[in-house]
Formats: sequence, C-alpha cells, structure tokens
Amino acid sequence: MRQKIVAGNWKMNKTLEEANILASEVTGMVADEVKGDAKVIFCVPFPYLLPIKNQLGNNARISVGAQNCSEHESGAYTGEVSAPMLKSMGIPYVILGHSERRQYFGEDGKLLAKKVDVALKHGLSPIFCCGEPLEVREANGHEALVKKQVEESLFHLDADALKKVVIAYEPVWAIGTGKTASAQQAQDMHAVIRKHLASKYGQAVADTIIILYGGSVNAANAKELFSCPDVDGGLVGGASLKSRDFTEVIKGA
Repeated sequence: MRQKIVAGNWKMNKTLEEANILASEVTGMVADEVKGDAKVIFCVPFPYLLPIKNQLGNNARISVGAQNCSEHESGAYTGEVSAPMLKSMGIPYVILGHSERRQYFGEDGKLLAKKVDVALKHGLSPIFCCGEPLEVREANGHEALVKKQVEESLFHLDADALKKVVIAYEPVWAIGTGKTASAQQAQDMHAVIRKHLASKYGQAVADTIIILYGGSVNAANAKELFSCPDVDGGLVGGASLKSRDFTEVIKGA
C-alpha cells in the first residue's frame, strides 16, 4: 500500500515567529488528534528550513521540504539555492515545477528534468508538480498536456529513480481560487497519470508511485478526495497556513 502524504506548501508567507508558532501548533495537534499514519511535510520558505527542522527534532511523522532548488549544483548564481545545500541541511523533500514557478519564472519541462536529476543525485525526493490551466481543461486538452509534462521531466529516469519521485497533480484553475476539482475529476486525472507511467515503466512500478492532489484542498473536501483509489494525499496551499485547518486536512488522509 502506498504511503499517504499531506504536504503543506507555505509559499512566500509567514514571518519566522509566525512560522515557528504554526509548526509547533500543527505538530502538537497531529500528535494529539491524528490517528492515521499519513506522512506530513512542511514545505517552508528557504530561510525557515533549518529553524523548523530543528524545532521538529527527530519527529518520525513530520518532515521539512524546500519549495524549489536550482538546476545548478554550485556557482555564480546569486540568490539561488542548490540541491547540495539542501542535502547538507538534511532536507529530504523539494517541490519542483509548481505552477507558479512555471507561470511566473518560465520553468519548462527541459529545465525541470535537470532539476529532478540534480535533486535525485543528492538524495532529495522531488515533489514534481503537473497540471493544466483552465483554458486547456475547457478545450479538453488536459490529459495530453499533463502526460506531456510528465514525459518531458520524468520519462528519462530509470524505474528505481522514478520510485523516489512524488508526483503532485494540481489543476491550475483550482489553485487559490476556491474552486476544486471534484473527487471524480481528481481520480480520473490521477488514473491517467498512473496509466501513463505504466505505459513506460510497467504497472508494478506505476502502482508504487505516490500521486498527490493539489488545488484548494481543505477540511471539507480532503476526506473525499483522499479516499479516491489513485489519490495518495495532497499538496495543500492556503489551508496549510492555519494549524486547525491543516490538521483537519491531515485527518482526511
């Protein structure tokens, strides 16, 4: 059975004090209230990685992840953060290819393939994001686009490397809009992704890949979404910034 994961993407939010309070509150609530065995990941801004990691200590249930990394391992790239730097801090996860990185920073499939490679080389587990904007969904091109995104950035990997990647399907039209794909829409697209992986790597490998849903996941819809057979948890944005809301989402897994 695949591990359930609920990852909170804090994006560019919170002061350090607020971040410490949020992490502390969620950690306490999870310990006291959450009975399942879902893995929780705080994907925090770069300056907070070590403070939050140190606050968590040896918490076996909650990990810390970065929101991005450079395709370069080192060099004259002012303002960038490399995979070796993240590895040196003991950070196990990194989000790659989030729709905001694609939209605002022009990241494409070829660049993301390089980022996936460098993350894996240094022992990080990429949380690789894919998903379609509204106009593509309305034109019925969403399946083709998502397949292309997966192919461009992941299909060069061998099966062993692929198994270290977590995929997050995030319909761009449902991120921060309050709109959410229905549970059936989410399941259908997760099944499409898994089937596409099976076409390249075989069903046995595809069945091991964790695929998360991202797109306005909240306490009200988490349980229904996460109960779908191909939905293995969530990449949560806004709801992850409030301790009670995020804890309720985690309970849904």
